[in-house]
Amino acid sequence: MSLLFEARARVLADLEARQHATPAAVSALETAVSDRQWWAEQWPDGVIYVAGLVAQDVQDALLSTAGRWPLCLDCQEGPAHALYIQPDLGGPDPVWVCEETGQAVAELGRLSSPGRAGPTA
Repeated sequence: MSLLFEARARVLADLEARQHATPAAVSALETAVSDRQWWAEQWPDGVIYVAGLVAQDVQDALLSTAGRWPLCLDCQEGPAHALYIQPDLGGPDPVWVCEETGQAVAELGRLSSPGRAGPTA
């Protein structure tokens, strides 16, 4: 399933971009990919949604252990807040969206690193 490998690579790139690719986060990613492999086998037409769903699964797993990820770096005012995957089902073209403004920040797999000038999408 090449789309599963692509999903893994895209989420890992975003974890690395935000310096969050810890052993626990990568383990959560591996679990999400494994779980979604079963899901995609049950619903082959749904494989186009896998990348966004894996990202959401990793977000959920990290929330309980490391807090919200990824945080929005674009908004300078107000409290820290997270990005979320849009569309809700995760695809077919998932993007990270600011939970405060609703603006697209980056395609999945293309988050910018802290300190860089804006998204790389």
